[in-house]
Parts: sequence; C-alpha cells; structure tokens
Amino acid sequence: MTNKNQLGTLIVTGASRGIGAAIARLAGDQGYAVAVNYSTSEGEARGVVDEIVTGGGRALAIQCDISNEAQAMRMFETAERELGPIKALVNNAAITGGFARVEDVSSAALANVFAVNVSGTILCSREAVRRMSTRRGGSGGAIVNISSIAARTGAAGEWVHYAASKGAIDSFTIGLAREVAAEGIRVNAVAPGLVDTGLHAANGEPGRLQRLMGTIPMARPGTPHEIAEGVLWLLSSAASFTTGAILEIGGGR
Repeated sequence: MTNKNQLGTLIVTGASRGIGAAIARLAGDQGYAVAVNYSTSEGEARGVVDEIVTGGGRALAIQCDISNEAQAMRMFETAERELGPIKALVNNAAITGGFARVEDVSSAALANVFAVNVSGTILCSREAVRRMSTRRGGSGGAIVNISSIAARTGAAGEWVHYAASKGAIDSFTIGLAREVAAEGIRVNAVAPGLVDTGLHAANGEPGRLQRLMGTIPMARPGTPHEIAEGVLWLLSSAASFTTGAILEIGGGR
C-alpha cells in the first residue's frame, strides 16, 4: 500500500458527486493529495474533502467553472500552491445538455455542452501539460479523460449532442497522448457505460437504468467505484506503457 500523500497532487474536475467523487475518494486513499473541483455543489465537495481527510489524506475543495479560462488557470494555481506540484489530472466534469433528439436540440444547449465537455477538458489539460511536461521543466505525470461509451453508440434518441462531445474527447485523448508521449506525460481515457449515479434522475428519467438494463450483457449497471478503479489504474505506474488508450468499462455493452 502506498503511503498517504506520496503521489503528488491530483486535480479531479466535477468531483463533488458520482463518478468524480468516487475517483477523488479512491485517489486520496491511494496516496494523492486531491483537489476536489466543483462548479456549484460546495457542500457535497466539502463532504468529499472531509472523507479524504478523515482517512488520513490531504484534500481541498476548489470552485471553478472549467469552461472559463481564467477560472481554470486559477484552479491549477490554487491546487499547486496549497497541495503541491501537479502530478495528475482527471477530466471528469461534464454536462449532458438534457435529453433531446437532434431536431430539437437548442444552440444554447450545444454551446454549453461543448464549452464544458470539450473546451473545459482541453483548457485543463493545457494547464496540466504546462506544469508536467519535461520539455517545460516538469517531471512528468498522467491525464485521464472521462469519455463515454456513448461516443461509440451515438446515443440516438437521447443525447447525440452529448455523444458527439465525447467523441471529441476520444480524438483529443489520442492526439494529446501522441503529442506529449516523449515529455513524460501519459494521456488516456476511461469510457463508462451505464453507471448507477444521480445523472439519470437529474436529466428527468430516474428509471433510465431499468429501461436500458437489457442492453448490458452483464445485466447490471456499473458503480462509480468500478469506474474509479479503472481511472486509478491508468494513473498508476502499473500502466506505465499505456498512453492514447480508451478503456471501456461498460459491462460489455
């Protein structure tokens, strides 16, 4: 078992609940000092921080809208100042834009989805690379982007716009991985399938998991912890020769 606080600082975006919170908790347990990013859910983010600290780790809640460049830059500066050098980043924050067929999707929803899911991920990755790249004086590190199996399935009839944003994340993951591979930075993605979180109810369909259960060969949804395990493996030295990979964790869907 790794000693607490020996792995450097990890920023997890959108870490106040669901998959992001599970990643932050597991990272804190495994030895990262964790910057728990949130946009609006301050109480939940502080709850995640309290759990990590109670377990003997270090953590800090940082408010930031990752689609805002100035806020993203400030988040990295704060995390580095308060917790130490940035060694890892998990780009988890994302929005779905709500259920809509393409013929009904609004330009405002499109703008918001791509601003957060794509631009926000790229901005945060930029800040991480600037700090971790050996070409710029850093000591290397790892980035994991949270994609979605929707990038492959297309999410027809539900949120094609969201799926398209995750397709962009897959392309970005591959491109950035190749760009910084010789600079000590590994870049990978985890693509979850159907996971038991509050996302479905928040988008207006609390019974969505039950409706789609038949499409999962393993006949059950995943848990946030199962996704977190894959993320932490990709961040770890056990995945030292893995970059540009998109790991699907979806029960065979």
